[in-house]
Amino acid sequence: MNASAPDDAGRRLLIALDVDGTLIHEDETIGDAVRAAVTRVREAGHQVMLATGRSWETARPIHEAFGLDSDFVVCANGALTMRRDDTVEGGYRREFVETFDPTEVLRTIRPHLPSGSFMVEDPMGYRRYTEGMTDWELVNAEQVTFEELSEHPATRVVVVSPQHDEDEFLSIVERMGLHKVSYAIGWTAWLDIAPDGVNKATALDRVRAALDIPHTDVVAVGDGRNDIDMLSWASAQGIGAAMGQAPDEVKAVSSRVVGTVVEDGLAELLDSL
Repeated sequence: MNASAPDDAGRRLLIALDVDGTLIHEDETIGDAVRAAVTRVREAGHQVMLATGRSWETARPIHEAFGLDSDFVVCANGALTMRRDDTVEGGYRREFVETFDPTEVLRTIRPHLPSGSFMVEDPMGYRRYTEGMTDWELVNAEQVTFEELSEHPATRVVVVSPQHDEDEFLSIVERMGLHKVSYAIGWTAWLDIAPDGVNKATALDRVRAALDIPHTDVVAVGDGRNDIDMLSWASAQGIGAAMGQAPDEVKAVSSRVVGTVVEDGLAELLDSL
C-alpha cells in the first residue's frame, strides 16, 4: 500500500488516533470491528497514525498490531514525534523531541502529593520512577530516588496518587499553580506533564504541514483530557471525535461523539468517512 495514495475522491485524510480507550480496550484487547475499520481506511490510502501519551517503546506494539506504516507517530502527548525511516533499525527515528528541566515542577508537586508516585521519561524513552509506580508499563526503566528524577531532561513527568478520587485530585492540581509546563489529568488520579506549549495538537499540526494535508482533511479521535487540545484543533476545520465514555469537557470541544470503546465507537466513525 502506498501511504501517499489518495482515495477515489482525490482526498487523503490525516487520521490521528489515541490508543488507550480509543483503539484498544482497558485490558489491551482490540475489537474486531475496530481492527477491520482501521485496515480499510489505511488501505484506502489515508494517513492513519497514532497520537498517544505512550512512549514510542510502548506505542510501537500497538502500531505494529494494526499494521500501520504512517510517516509519523506522535508519542508522549506531543513531546516526541517519530518519523518513518527505513534506513534505521525499527524503521522509525526520533524526528522532533521537546524536553524540559523537571526539577521545578517536581519540587512544586511533591508537597501537595507527598505519598504520590512519580515517573520521568527522558528523550530516548527511558523511564525513571519512584516506588509505587506499579500500574505503568515500565520496560526500559529503573526505580530511582525522588532526587534522582531531576538529573536528566524530560519529555514528560507522570504523577500518580491512587488514594485520591478524581474530584479530590482535580482540586489538588488546581491549587498547585503549575507554571511553564503543559499538563493533563487522566481518568484516575494521575497527572501527565509536558513541556510548556506542547501537546498532541502542536505535534499533529507540524505533521499535517509536513504531509501537506489541509486542516479540513484532519480527523482526530480520543477519549481523555490529554486529547482536549487535539480534538479542539481537529474540530476547528476537520473532525474531532470524542469516544462515548469521554468526560464531558472532552466531548464539549469535539465536533462529534461516537460510541464507547467497548461498543467499538471508533469503527463507527471510520466507517462513516
